Amino acid sequence: MSDSSAIAPPRGHPALAAGVMGFALGGFFDGIMLHQVLQWHHFLSLAGGEAWRDIRMQILADGLFHVAVYGIALLGLWLLWRARGGLGGARAVLGWALLGFGIWQLVDVVGFHWIVGIHRIRVDVPNPLAWDIGWLAVIGLPPLLAGAWLLRRQGGDAGPGRRGGTAMAAMLALAVMGAAPVASLPPAGVTTAVVLFRPGLGLEGAVAAVAAAEGRIVWADASGELLAVDLGRGGSAWSLYRHGALLVGNGPVANCLGWMRI
Repeated sequence: MSDSSAIAPPRGHPALAAGVMGFALGGFFDGIMLHQVLQWHHFLSLAGGEAWRDIRMQILADGLFHVAVYGIALLGLWLLWRARGGLGGARAVLGWALLGFGIWQLVDVVGFHWIVGIHRIRVDVPNPLAWDIGWLAVIGLPPLLAGAWLLRRQGGDAGPGRRGGTAMAAMLALAVMGAAPVASLPPAGVTTAVVLFRPGLGLEGAVAAVAAAEGRIVWADASGELLAVDLGRGGSAWSLYRHGALLVGNGPVANCLGWMRI
C-alpha cells in the first residue's frame, strides 16, 4: 500500500522566480539611474520620426517602461510565492537574482541598443558604442559572474528546507517593491512636478486643471500639454489626474518623473 502522506514536490520554479525578480531589479535600476538621475537617455531617444521625439512622447514612454517593469516585478513576486516551499539556500536565491539582474543589462544593450536601436547608454557622445560596452563591463558582467560563482558554491544545497532561502527571498521582494518609489523620490523640499496632460486639452484646460489642484504653473511648452507645476504643500496630484493629466511627476502614479529637468 502506497503512503498517501508522502510529501509532494514543491510547487513553482525557485530559480525562475529569483531570476525574474533580479531581472525586474535590473530594469528599475536602468530606468531610475539612466533616465532620471543621470538623464543620459530616454527610452525612445533615438526613435525615428518627429512625433516619437516629442518630449511628451519621450516622458510617456519612460513612464510606460516603468509600468512594464512593475508588471515583470509582479510576475516575479507571484512566482516567488508559488515557489516558497522549495526556495533552497540563500546562495541559490541570491545567485539566480544576480543572474537575472545581469541578464537584463544584456537584453537592454544587445536588444534595445544594438538590434532595435531606440536608445544607447549615452546618446550625446561621439562614441556611444564605448559607453554601451563600458556599461556591460561595469554593471552587467560583475553580477553575472557573482551569480554564477554563488550557484557553483551552493552546489547541492539548492534543495528545499535549506537555511536562509526564505529570508533572502523576503529581502529580494522588499528590494523590488521599494526600488522605484524610494529611488525616484525628488530631492528634499522639491514640490515642482512635471505634468503631462491628455492631447487636445490645450493650455486653457491645463490652466484650469492646475488651478483646481491649487498649484502654480512654473513652465509650459507651446502646446500647453506639458507643464512644470509647483503643487506647494497643499496641492493635489490626484486632482490633476481628475482634470486630464496623464502622468504627474512626484505624484502617486508616476513619481518616476520626479527628476525630469526642464
